[in-house]
Amino acid sequence: MMRITPMVKNILIINVGIFLIQAILSLPLSQIFGLRVVFADDFVPYQFVTYMWIHGGFGHILGNMFAVFIFGPMLEQVWGSKRFLTFYLICGIGAGVLYGAADYVENISLKNDTEAYLDNPNPEAFSMFIVEHKSYHYNLPRLAEFSDDYYKNADNVAYQQQAIEIVKDIFSSITNVPMVGASGAVFGILMAFGMLFPNTQLFLLFPPIPIKAKYLVLFYGLYELYSEFSRTSGDNVAHLAHLGGMLIAYILLKIWQKDNGRFY
Repeated sequence: MMRITPMVKNILIINVGIFLIQAILSLPLSQIFGLRVVFADDFVPYQFVTYMWIHGGFGHILGNMFAVFIFGPMLEQVWGSKRFLTFYLICGIGAGVLYGAADYVENISLKNDTEAYLDNPNPEAFSMFIVEHKSYHYNLPRLAEFSDDYYKNADNVAYQQQAIEIVKDIFSSITNVPMVGASGAVFGILMAFGMLFPNTQLFLLFPPIPIKAKYLVLFYGLYELYSEFSRTSGDNVAHLAHLGGMLIAYILLKIWQKDNGRFY
């Protein structure tokens, strides 16, 4: 049985320690240190680093830290503690940057439409806004009913002000949702393990079958890609951050890899 290596142990202690402090003291660490889209009201640049040390629930941290515990020690033994930590941080931060870039592209129209509406609030623009930017923070049929009433009372100051508050709230509810977790770094570890030890046999728990590391990595990559492009309304998993961690790991290993740097 492989013993836990020093840097893996430190990463586990830090993550679990932060999680316990957050849970026991009921601190809003996710709201402060979670990563938001760059034009969100609560975005701060340090979130590209801090988001990866915060977790949203027991299952979240258990899955991530279990993967670090299983796959991390072999990588640290090959690279040494300093390079392993460098790899972990670059994958985590890089995944956050890639996710942030994608989040920016996805939500820049929301920012522009919000600013356009606030510059010229009117019933027609409000109706177009709520159709283009559906927020499950609101009861959609009731929102449509309000929009109809707004049309009938276009000159009513109370309706105008309520519509402005709704638009601001929709913008905030979409852009101020923090992304947290070490998954980007963890998927980077998984990619590195698959590249350095491709033919290592792993035994899955569900289903209980053996599988080579390279096939496990391929499965996870394809699954995350599929999940991102077939995303449902209830899916709040940052699949792009997972894929970003894998991509960063692949690039980094290609830079580091020597001609004889293959491991099995």
